[in-house]
Order: sequence, then structure tokens, then C-alpha cells
Amino acid sequence: MEISMGREDYYKAYKLGKKDYQARMLRGKKPTLQVLDDIMPEKGSYSEYSLGLVQIPTEQIVGTKTIGRSNSFAGNFMPILKENTEFAQKWASLSTHHTEEGIHDPIKAYEYMNKFYVEEGNKRVSVMKFFDAVSIPGEVIRIIPRRTEEKENKIYYEFLEFYKAAPINYIWFTHEGSFAKLQKAVGKEPGEVWTDEELLNFSAIYTRFTSEFKANGGGKLSITPGDALLSFITLYGYDIVEQQTTSDLKRLIAKSWEEFELLQEDEDIELKMKPSQDKKTMLSILLPTNSPKLNIAFIYEKTPGTSAWTYAHELGRLYLEQTFPDEVHTVCYENGTADTVAALIEDAIAFGANLIFTTTPAFVQASVKAAIAYPDVRILSCSLNTSHRYIRTYYSRMHEAKFLMGAIAGAMAENNRLTYIADYPIYGSIANINAFALGAKMINPRAKVYLEWSTKKEVDIFEKIRETESSCISGRDMVIPEEASRFFGIYHMDRGNPRNLAMPLYHWGKFYEQLIRTIMNGKWKSDDSHSSIKAINYWWGMSAGVIDVICSQNLPIGTKRLVELLKATICSEQFNPFSGILYSQSGIVVDDPGKSLSPEEIMTMDWLAENIIGSIPAKQELTEQAAPVINQQGVKKES
Repeated sequence: MEISMGREDYYKAYKLGKKDYQARMLRGKKPTLQVLDDIMPEKGSYSEYSLGLVQIPTEQIVGTKTIGRSNSFAGNFMPILKENTEFAQKWASLSTHHTEEGIHDPIKAYEYMNKFYVEEGNKRVSVMKFFDAVSIPGEVIRIIPRRTEEKENKIYYEFLEFYKAAPINYIWFTHEGSFAKLQKAVGKEPGEVWTDEELLNFSAIYTRFTSEFKANGGGKLSITPGDALLSFITLYGYDIVEQQTTSDLKRLIAKSWEEFELLQEDEDIELKMKPSQDKKTMLSILLPTNSPKLNIAFIYEKTPGTSAWTYAHELGRLYLEQTFPDEVHTVCYENGTADTVAALIEDAIAFGANLIFTTTPAFVQASVKAAIAYPDVRILSCSLNTSHRYIRTYYSRMHEAKFLMGAIAGAMAENNRLTYIADYPIYGSIANINAFALGAKMINPRAKVYLEWSTKKEVDIFEKIRETESSCISGRDMVIPEEASRFFGIYHMDRGNPRNLAMPLYHWGKFYEQLIRTIMNGKWKSDDSHSSIKAINYWWGMSAGVIDVICSQNLPIGTKRLVELLKATICSEQFNPFSGILYSQSGIVVDDPGKSLSPEEIMTMDWLAENIIGSIPAKQELTEQAAPVINQQGVKKES
């Protein structure tokens, strides 16, 4: 009876093996097991390291060390030899033994690029896979290839570093940087070792998540369960996910599915560089008579009276009410924080808001969670280079205005010394700094830009300005209503007093107006159909009227004419501030005089122009207030 049960198991496994064999043949793939000896790096280009006895995930056992037994199995490790062979009898006997007592003897295997290849114990692996065992004990030797610039190699070396802190071999990623993100997502510092209890807890979370992910169709996606889990815990928080019941976890995974699909995209953001180019007639300017009433909520991090950034958005909100007095109703929420923004969004939705603008990158995660929970509410977050499918993001190409500001400063600085006061080292702000420096250099090749950060700990910026004796300073972008200060825009220091020369202008009202029109004329959904499953990011500039430079009467007429000329060439796309040969502090960035940086290269800059004196600060150098923004969009998140 026992033997017949073993033979019956072999017959079932044999059928699974033949089916897999034929399927691989039809797809033009090798139908039998991979052989490590066939894919090993050349001798001398790798090293070996004994891991000792470890639990090997059966899913990651993909082949044999040598060719010897590889042809006895299909690619799924199921047997393909006839039932009357000695091999079949031994397999059936092992199956019976596993059913009665369990297989406990460790196998011997090699690990290469986090895949395992069996040296001794092929039939044991086959039986364990047949019975859907999660792991099998094994004595493992790790093959470590030489470092290369290939993506898989880089990910593997990130895995090796992670493995020192957390000996976890069952999770894998398809994107660089993911292992470090996982370490951070579970609340660990870089290199901090995990306790045994933490390893067990994570294993339980991974197993529960993977089971639901695969049950929902995750196997059809081109990402790993690890990719999906990292996205999931980054969005909801590790502690929250740990506490989810199975039904809640299942529901959240289903709701978050578009986020997982987005991870498959090589370029996961669809940039909208300008508004719709439809010809405007009087009929198109007038809104349809059946347009639904829009209740719009704006969520601010600070107040319009204390923050120039918030004040600019508040002017945009007021502009909307003046432009659409009968079609929209707006409300604003002030002084939001990372801890309170979720409640503010909930309050806005309860109030009846069907369109919500969250006006700082720090609010992105809360925005995504709310969008998943309330799919009928449109939510847009003011941030750059943010890839979330459930919300749309928007920003403006302020670097175009900063280039003009740099040109003005370069022309007006008698001693060639300029100071640029930046706030957060995030995506977009580095482009603003570099554009300013390039504009100054174009007008004045000797111009040097001293870079200071207002969010840096214990720094007296005005003392620094006195030390450098800068004659032109680029301060905050606009005046704050509650501060009777002239230290904004570009100003010239005249016996200790600022003389304003120009200021950049965020015209968020123009952005909001054009976006509202796309909703009311029914064109909002067309962006989705054009973008497949990519996240949508509006990134408009001077040509759309959302960015401008205002010159003061203190500016010479010739300099004003130069500004108007440069503005016209940028608006008509005849000139890109980041075109031609470009040098950073550490060397050449672009060596082709006919090349211009792409939008993606401009957004994700992590270098400073050669005429800048200063650096991009690490998160640890900044005030606690900067943490939420840096965590979301920081160019350098760790030192």
C-alpha cells in the first residue's frame, strides 16, 4: 500500500514534469534543469564563501551544480524518467518516507545570484517541491561574482550587504536600492542587525502577503512579491501592515493593485510638459452648462501668512474662485503635518470635496492612501517625480525662471559674488540652483554662487553673506504677508539694506484654472487612456503661464530687455537652460554641445554646477522640520 502510494505520487509528479517540459519546449526554452557549471563566471572572476547550514527556499532552487542529473527533471524539478526506472523507484520510496516521517537530511547546494543549484539531494528537492514545502535545509556555498555595472550584479551586491544585517534569502527585488529601502521601511538604520524575533515577524508578514498577492494574480506580473511588499509597506507603514487581519490584508492588496502594476514600467511616470493644445474658441472657453459643481479642498502645510509657498497656493485658490464663481466652491485647511494630514483629507471628503490638492511633497503618502480608500475623489499632490497611480502630481518648471534670475544677478553683481539661499535638497530644487548658476555664468563668466540652506542646523545665513561679501542674493521666492521684509527674490545689498531687483512668480492660479477646465470639458480621463498604467505628473513652465519673472524698476532697461529675450526663447522652446556642454563640481556632465538634458535628467539632478561653492546636505545635517519632505523627495536621503 505504502509503495503504491509512493508510485501514485511519482505518476502525478511525472505528469507535472512532462507538462512543464512540453510548455518550455513550445516557448523555445530549455526544458530541463539549469546547470550551474554552464553559467558560472570564468575562473578567477569569482570567490566562494561557505554559508553553512541554512534554510533554502524551494522556489529558489532552480537547477543542479553539474549536468549529471539535470536531464532527469523538467525545469520545474518534477521527474521525467519512466515509471519503471530505478530512479522512479527511489523517488517513490523517498515520497513515502516524507509522508511517514518527513525528510530532514540536509542537501548540498551552491548559491549564485540568490538562486540555488543542487550538488547532492536532487530527488529530495523534487519530492519536497511536489509536496509544496516552503524550504529545505542545506549546506550552501555562495558563489560571489566580481562587481560589474550590470543591473542584476548591482542588486546582488546590495543583497549581500543587506544579508549581513538580516540573513533573509527568500526576498528579491527588480529595482536597485530596494534592499536599503526595505531596511529603512522596517525601522532599521543602515547595517543595523535584525533580532531573531524581528526575522520571524518579517517572515510571517512576507508569507501572508505573498500568499494573498499570488492569489490575486501576482504571478502574472513581471515584478517579484518582494517588489510588491516593499511598495505596500512603504505606503501603509510596516507596523500597520503587521497588524492587518487576513481579510483586511486581502482587501488592501486588491485596492492597491494599480500600484503594483506600475512597478512593471521602466519609465513609470508620464510627464505632461504642457496643457492640452486644443485651439481655444469662445465655445471652448465657456464651460458646458451641465458641468458638475466642484467642491475643491486645498491642504496646506503652513499658513499663507507665514509661508511664501503656501501663500502662492492660496493666491491660486482665490484666483480659482474669481475665475469660476458659479462652478466651484473651495475650502482650505492650514497647518497640516505628516501626523494630521490624513485626518484633514478625511474631513475634506466628509465636507463633500470631490477634488483635493495637497500642496507639499510631505503629504504624498497620505494622499495615495486616501485615493485608494476613496476612488471617486480626485486627489492631486504638489510634488515632483512621484510615481503613484492613484493620484496625479503637479509641479512647475521653476528652473526656467531661476535661469533668468541668475542672469539678472550675474549682470548686477559688481564683485562677481552671489549667494543662493535654498530650502530643501529635493527633486526640482537642485535644478533651480544649477539653472541660477548657469544663468549667472552666461552673463558673467567669473560669477561664483555661494550656496546656503535655510533648513540646515545652526547656520546663520546672514553672517555667511557678510563673510562672502556677496553683492546679489537670491532669497525666498516671494514676500510673506505677515513679514514686512524685503529679503525676497533677487536683491542687491546697499549699505546693509536690500534693494529688490526681480522675483520669480508661481502663478498656481493659471495651473488650477487649466486643470479645472480639463475636468469640466471631460478631457480629464483622456490622459489616463493615453498613459496606460503610468503615473501622471503635470510639469508646466513659462510656456503655460504658470511661471514668470517680475522685474523691478531698479533694474536697468538693458537687463530687462535681456530678460524678455531669454523668456521668449524659453517659452518658444528654442532654448533649454540645460543645453550644451555642462560641468559639475567634480567634472564634465555633458560633453556634447548639441545635447540638452531630458526632463527626467533635470528632475533627478544630484550634482551642482562648477561655479557653485557649497554642497547638497545629507538628511542628518538638516532640521527636524525638513524630515517629512526629505523622506519623500530628498535627493540625498542618507549621508
